[in-house]
Amino acid sequence: MSKRFRMSTALDVDDLLMECIPYAVRLANEKYKFDPPLTIYEFDKWGKLGTRADVVFEFFDDPEFFKNQPVIEGAKEFVRKLFKMTEVFISTSIVPKFMGIRAERILEEFPEIPPEHIYMGSRKDKLNVDILFDDGMHNVFKSNAAYPILMRKPWNQSATGVLAVNNYDEFLKLVEVITSSYSIKSDDGSEPQIVVLVGPSGSGKTLIAKKLLESSDKFEKLVSYTTSDPTVKVKNDWYNYVSKAKFFKMMEEGEFFESTMYAGHGYGSKKSDVEKIINDKKIVLAAMDICGAMSLKTNFSNVATVYVKRDKRGLLASILEKNCSNEDKVSRIVSIDDERRNEEICDYVVESRDIDTAAENIIEFLNIKK
Repeated sequence: MSKRFRMSTALDVDDLLMECIPYAVRLANEKYKFDPPLTIYEFDKWGKLGTRADVVFEFFDDPEFFKNQPVIEGAKEFVRKLFKMTEVFISTSIVPKFMGIRAERILEEFPEIPPEHIYMGSRKDKLNVDILFDDGMHNVFKSNAAYPILMRKPWNQSATGVLAVNNYDEFLKLVEVITSSYSIKSDDGSEPQIVVLVGPSGSGKTLIAKKLLESSDKFEKLVSYTTSDPTVKVKNDWYNYVSKAKFFKMMEEGEFFESTMYAGHGYGSKKSDVEKIINDKKIVLAAMDICGAMSLKTNFSNVATVYVKRDKRGLLASILEKNCSNEDKVSRIVSIDDERRNEEICDYVVESRDIDTAAENIIEFLNIKK
């Protein structure tokens, strides 16, 4: 796709620009006095769950709910910034009887958006835009947009392999990368501070990372945190393994600068760990999904992303040989095609057929002196 024209972005409304689930949770707690209080983390899937959380759906049939939905903090400034980068459209799924209320709220809160740019209906797969930004997994998976991007929420944490971000800043950074011929290599030939290897499961990211560590003492690996998989007997030394309860507690307390879910497991990294490596005059070496890579680009400067490419047969063979559950393997396999589009938005691409050559190419590309 050419990047010379002005691209178009369609934005969801509920839980992207205006609070929906969090607002309904507050209303439910006020009305029913839940003890302990209902939280958004009880919504680990979209739709009725057969739990006490289902009570929020009663508010979705009340016009006052849609008249009073709070605008998410930072949403207005986010839309203004995005308007400078792409054309902006609204794509919102709402029942017909509340469409008028929704349109009035959008025009009131986001006056930059022309009325003719507001589309209402659940068939977002029919939209002809370059970028879709939505918190609904079903909308992202079915989208015909060139770049469907998921806003991470508790109810979509099982999504695997899609472009995903945690906040507005990460999305804007991703749009910047998509809409420009971005390259990290500086004119003065300086080394990057951070190198991130991105690629599907089984692409060889970890093997290449190990070879880079062997090839140059300038690299230091970033050890991330992940939730324990009881089926895995041999632990990966690129991760600190914690329980899901501990992982989500670390998320809530803001210990991670990025966190994501992949194949049902949580992954997160601490900003303090990255800063320590940089302060030690080392190059941070990380192997992450594209969500983590964009978080690094958002939070740090001089970040190089390298897409590790491998043929599909090789990916499948590697995944099937992994020491993990069958459910985990299935999740990794179904995400292959979605992840391969990330090649377009990485700074460099290497083939993993020869690990030694791939590592040498990365060192050469990035002007790293051994």
